[in-house]
Amino acid sequence: MATSLDQLKASGTVVVSDSAIGKYKPQDATTNPSLILAASKKPEYAKLIDVALDYAKAKGGDIDHQVDTALDRLLVEFGKEILAIIPGKVSTEVDARFSFDTKASVDKALHLIELYKDLGIAKERVLIKIASTWEGIKAAEILQRDHGINCNLTLMFSLPQAIGAAEAGAFLISPFVGRILDWFKASTKKEYSKEEDPGVSSVKSIFNYYKKFGYKTIVMGASFRNTGEITELAGCDYLTISPNLLEDLLNSTEAVPKKLDSAQAAALNIEKKSYINDESLFRFDFNEDQMAVEKLREGISKFAADAVTLKDILKQKLSA
Repeated sequence: MATSLDQLKASGTVVVSDSAIGKYKPQDATTNPSLILAASKKPEYAKLIDVALDYAKAKGGDIDHQVDTALDRLLVEFGKEILAIIPGKVSTEVDARFSFDTKASVDKALHLIELYKDLGIAKERVLIKIASTWEGIKAAEILQRDHGINCNLTLMFSLPQAIGAAEAGAFLISPFVGRILDWFKASTKKEYSKEEDPGVSSVKSIFNYYKKFGYKTIVMGASFRNTGEITELAGCDYLTISPNLLEDLLNSTEAVPKKLDSAQAAALNIEKKSYINDESLFRFDFNEDQMAVEKLREGISKFAADAVTLKDILKQKLSA
């Protein structure tokens, strides 16, 4: 009997790991400041930090400038390590503090791509990860259209965000399943079966909308709390899965039938909406979803805080 992981892949879903572990044979891998912060504390990654610090010292400038330089290089060093293991793309995140600044997001993305280029890595192997704010969506639009740089719009919790991303021509979106479930469990004080999981429902609605209206943007479910959420989304374009849940799927032979289907979605009766050049409508519709508003705010703050912690570590080492 095929493993649940193999069945998931057979459903048409591309499996992505949120760290590059070869035994699960992921196509792509994704990172974020929290994952990089955790990894940076492990001895085996000390050499990557040393490379980033040496690079920053060579570039010069005041201590804060060196810290920023070191952090950017560290992100790219992690990306390089991951790309040596996987055949596909790696996602590298723009500083969450730029989530409400389109120009700063674009500038940082271009800088990260330039750093990858200096290491001999083509932009085609990198996804620039940006929060799904209005400003982030506009940054992705500029990067995709004007620079041919593929973007991963993250911290996505609602259909308005997904529609905006698709209209911007984003390469990929990362709707967060588990964080939606967390909010509803805290809000309603109830448990949810995998069939009624609100995070799963959110991704299904986005997937069906995209397939109904022919959008090419890839839907990559992310932030899972259990394997049930994953198997309920079998057939989704991509799913990015943590190593512990990949291990559970690898060790299971439970049946994983296909749950999401493009052809079936195309036949659904779904209302089409548009936010092209209509920032006020986007903000209003997004604001109507309390869960999405709260989880986006929380996610941006958490990623920004972890980036600051990482910078503090680098600053201490640069000052030593």
